[in-house]
Amino acid sequence: MLFSDVIGLEPLKLNLTEMVKKNRLSHALLFLGKEGSGALPLAMAFAQYVVSIPAAAPLVPDLFGNLTPLSTDGGFIAPEDIHSQPAYQRAAQLMHPDLHFTFPVFPKKSGDKPISDDYISEWREFITSYPYGNVYDWLQSIGAENKQGNITAEECNRIHHQLNLKSFESETKVVLIWMPEYLRKEGNKLLKLLEEPPEHTLFILVAENEEDILPTIISRCQLIKVPAPDSHEIEAALIQRAGADPIRAAQIAGICEGNYREALQLLQHAEDDWNGLLREWLNATMKGGPVHQLKFAEEMHKLGREKQKQLLKYFIHLLEQSIRIKIMGIQQVMLGDNERDFAERLNKITSVSQQEAIVNELEKAIYYIERNAHAKLLFQALSIKLFYIIQHKSVLLVS
Repeated sequence: MLFSDVIGLEPLKLNLTEMVKKNRLSHALLFLGKEGSGALPLAMAFAQYVVSIPAAAPLVPDLFGNLTPLSTDGGFIAPEDIHSQPAYQRAAQLMHPDLHFTFPVFPKKSGDKPISDDYISEWREFITSYPYGNVYDWLQSIGAENKQGNITAEECNRIHHQLNLKSFESETKVVLIWMPEYLRKEGNKLLKLLEEPPEHTLFILVAENEEDILPTIISRCQLIKVPAPDSHEIEAALIQRAGADPIRAAQIAGICEGNYREALQLLQHAEDDWNGLLREWLNATMKGGPVHQLKFAEEMHKLGREKQKQLLKYFIHLLEQSIRIKIMGIQQVMLGDNERDFAERLNKITSVSQQEAIVNELEKAIYYIERNAHAKLLFQALSIKLFYIIQHKSVLLVS
């Protein structure tokens, strides 16, 4: 994976390159970025870049005394040129002997003490096919179902063992730890190693939630915040990489809030009638009564977690557009005919404060869905809350 394979983040890519070029690379980096931001593919590209710099490349001082790696022909090896190095071919296939991976796993049977190497074949396939996936996607791809992932004490022992060995061919050994949030108390086994690693060792940690990482681990790492790509970068990626229709790509880019994983999910379900489903929901909520609300909740329960989240995020998107229409006017907001009609009807039945209250409830519902809330109960409760938020201005929302 090259830097060019990562969507956007150009200033950050330049900063990382300069850290290597000027020999100012910390021994432990923490890439922190929200789901779908590209933190994992960026860290992966950087790890493959570092481990592919030839061990035999001479280091010479520059004007200020900083040691700069040189290639055999005397030029600095830029990230876009690293693919010409023999070691990169092994790194790109995730088979380089000095590039090690740690990630959440689960025991296949009671009593097992799994380590990441037990799932290395599945990991290579996952990274190749779905680099912007999240930990839920990963665990489902290895058949975890409802089981919880973990980075085990045995895995921490394995890292110690690997780093006590000499490098095989690269100047630097790289350990990439994905989702250190799953280290829990086992992470204490790595504290001394993170603080004083063996010479020519680089730790790269990739996380989504800083508050879920042991503070003692954070304090030993250089924090690198990975921002989400902007909507134009997401739109271009959907068109160029996923073959999306430009109009659909623009709509999705406006909804996904810089989350490329979410953008791909929305594109995959582009034919789903979210607008019609929302109309059905609000009609059931405002006009149908408890029986229709319960029926809708049962329908949503059957859809699965990802589609449930997409419907709620689409609803939030339309509420945000409704507010923009009130402030900026209908001509300043680009929406399809059905979406524009829906947004205008929302403005007839709700005030801005009511719309903000609904957004708050929808965001909380997404939070609970991600934590395996019972969908039928959640949507039934959410329907009741929506009814009480907008009951005084209810209008039938039909085409």
